[in-house]
Amino acid sequence: MKGFINLIKPEGMSSAYAVGVVKKKFNLPCGHMGTLDPMASGILPVGIAKTSRLFDYLLDKEKTYVAKFKFGVLTDTLDVTGTVSEEGKRVPSMAEINSVLHKFVGEIDQIPPNYSAKCVDGKRGYQLARKGIQFELAPKKVTVLSAKCLEQTDVDEFKFEFTCKGGTYIRSLARDIASACDTIGVMSALDRTACGIFNYSNGVSVEELKNSDNPKKYLIAPDLSVSFEKLVLSNEQATKVLNGLYENYGIKDGIYRVYNETDFWGVGIAECGAIKIKSYVR
Repeated sequence: MKGFINLIKPEGMSSAYAVGVVKKKFNLPCGHMGTLDPMASGILPVGIAKTSRLFDYLLDKEKTYVAKFKFGVLTDTLDVTGTVSEEGKRVPSMAEINSVLHKFVGEIDQIPPNYSAKCVDGKRGYQLARKGIQFELAPKKVTVLSAKCLEQTDVDEFKFEFTCKGGTYIRSLARDIASACDTIGVMSALDRTACGIFNYSNGVSVEELKNSDNPKKYLIAPDLSVSFEKLVLSNEQATKVLNGLYENYGIKDGIYRVYNETDFWGVGIAECGAIKIKSYVR
């Protein structure tokens, strides 16, 4: 069996627990892409068995988030679950926020939160932060494709929508947008609404999957997740390729979705007319 389950994780549930529901339902190993913290909700793509090998080609796909930022307060985790380190600062207007958002679109330098999975001398940032060890993470390049302030939801809270590439921390955007408005701020809510082809329209809630008598109906075909050019080989050619026989079939260089005469086999890389399967999912 192969395919993706586009799981919709609720707020308050760990990603590990959510993926565990899929594993138990299909009785197969599973992998997931883009862990969501317990306070976050939304799209959590899960690959069944060999399908998770395709996640390497999805990491740079666009992701869309709807987030709420609370201004005038700062915590150690950069979200409302952390310990308050500063508060009582001013709350910007929507006009002020909109005037600085352009600074956070495009390729930008971003410092990840200390409470993150980033490594420092072989240790995860959150491990050091929990022990009270002082350290600084280096800025890294991230890409934000769009940033919008949607509405004011409370006297000190605003709702935003961001579309970005992988590796972008929304908590860091809360800190940095607040700083650009000469104040402080944290993330108070987060919902991932899209991740590549996965969105709410083709998702299934954890409870719905758990209670389903036919979980297979929620499977998304693995080849739909990658947008490379399609390459169909004869069964004989496909078998040779799978066995590592490097023959020149006159294929132009590039990355392909590779099929035999009936099935999707995986993602292959063509060089000098020959093709090699890099991620086999059949």
